[in-house]
Formats: sequence, structure tokens, C-alpha cells
Amino acid sequence: MSAHHGHHHHHEAGDRKVFWAILVNLVLTLAQIVGGVLAGSLSLIADALHNFSDAISLIIAFAARRIARRPADETMTFGYARAEVVAALINYTTLIVVGLYLVYEAVLRFYEPEPVAGWMIVIIAAVALAIDLVTAALTYTLSKESMNIRAAFLHNVADALGSVAVIVAGTIIILSGWYIVDPIVTILIAGYILWMAFSEIGGSIRLLMMGAPVGTDIRELVAAMEAVDGVEGVHHLHLWQIDENDVALEAHVVTAGPGDHEPLKRALKALVRDRFGVSHATLEFESGEACCGGADAAVIGHRTGTGHDHHDH
Repeated sequence: MSAHHGHHHHHEAGDRKVFWAILVNLVLTLAQIVGGVLAGSLSLIADALHNFSDAISLIIAFAARRIARRPADETMTFGYARAEVVAALINYTTLIVVGLYLVYEAVLRFYEPEPVAGWMIVIIAAVALAIDLVTAALTYTLSKESMNIRAAFLHNVADALGSVAVIVAGTIIILSGWYIVDPIVTILIAGYILWMAFSEIGGSIRLLMMGAPVGTDIRELVAAMEAVDGVEGVHHLHLWQIDENDVALEAHVVTAGPGDHEPLKRALKALVRDRFGVSHATLEFESGEACCGGADAAVIGHRTGTGHDHHDH
């Protein structure tokens, strides 16, 4: 009971951090719009809309975080944990769009450099950077344990880099009049954003595609299972992640003959849990003469079109 309470308290504390991060970003967006109108700066209003996209990414992350804690039901028998993975994929995709848009804008400015409207833009960018750092502080710890929050965190990092670019490029331009520095810095920032997004998006796609956990050698897993006394073979093995923390396995295990398989089942489940981190294992036992696939049985997955039916035991 106390462990459950502690887990609940951890979730609530995390939710409060994300909520405050959303709030400060919405306040910043409003301040940037007001500042942009007063300064007559379209670029500052555009930056406000970019910052608003950060707030939206945090709202998506917050909603997914809440949904993911729903228990399994008749509709979602594995539960709702993958809501966070879907949210991460959405946020990484929008981050890639933002990066590509920045490249597009930078290329245009190489041909038609735009003057910076003045110190007011640099000052507001400095305020934006301060807010971005507050948001980063609120979400950094959570980002290490959730790809959902990590995606929103990287949105925030991208925005912080944009603010740094405005401050550095704006100051140089005001002091020297060298307008070309703006698109150069923008290209560098966009490149970093795209590198971050593409390096992270693969994890969410892999999980949604029911890929095996990164770093797990399935051939080694099969060999370890077949090395257990009483096991003659393993086939039709599937290994996938239910969410970031839970790994599932199902497999057909061939034994010498019928009998009490409970001790063998316990030994195999302990092996895959302790050595390979499998939290949920479903094993079907078959005797050698009644093996469903014979010599043609696929060790990993199952061959399509065989008409084979799966029965879990």
C-alpha cells in the first residue's frame, strides 16, 4: 500500500512540474505577442507562435502521461501505456517539421537578409531563454525516464537554442551590421534540432512496430532457453516491448513428451526475467512428436500462410 502511495505521489509530483512548464510557456507566448505588436516585429510574433508550439507539445505530453496510467480494459487489454509513445512520435515529427522550416527560412535569408528590429527583440529573446531554462529544469528529470517527456523537453531545448541564436545573431548584427550571421546561426541550430529529432524518433517507431528491446540478442535468448534441461527446442518466438519499461515474450517450447511442465515453465520464466528483463512471458509446450511446425518451424516469429493457430498456455 505504501509503495503504491509513493508511486502515485511520484506521478502527481511529475504532473505538477509539467503543468507549471505549460503555464510559464503560455505566459511567455502572450508576452512575446504583446512585445511583437508594440515593437512592430513580425519575427517576434512568429517566435511567439513557435514557443506556443512548445506549450502544445507539453500539453500533448501531459495528456498522454495521464492517459497512460489508465488500467487495462476490454478495449485496451495491454493498458494505455503506449499513449506516451504516440505522443512522443507526434512531438518528434513536429520537431522535424520545425527544423526543416528553419532551414527553409535560413536559405531565404541568405538571398534576402532581413534587418533586426532593435534591442527590444534581443531583450525579449533573453526573457524567452530564461523561461526556456525554467521549463528545462522542470522537465529534465522526467525526460530521463519517459520518451514522451523527453520529446517535449527536446522541443524546449530547440526553442532555447533559437533564443540563443536571436541573442547572439541580433547582438552581432546590431553592433556590426553583418546580417548574414542570422541565417548562418539558424542553419546550425536547425541542423542540431534535426539531428536530435532523428536520433530519438527511431525509439518510438521501434516500440510502436513491436520491435525487440534495443540491446537484446534474441539468438542468445533462444540458446539460453534451449540450454535449460528438458527443453528440446524453441520456435515461434516473439519478443516485444509493451511500453518503455515492460517487455513481453511468447514462444512454443518443445519437450521430450507430455507431462508436468510447471517446474520447467517456472525455470524458463525466471531465466528470461532475470537475464533478459522479460516481465510478461507466455509459453506453449509441445511434445516432440506433436510439434506444430516440425523441422520447418520458424524460430523467430511464424511463417505467414501456414494456417497455424496460436493457443497460449
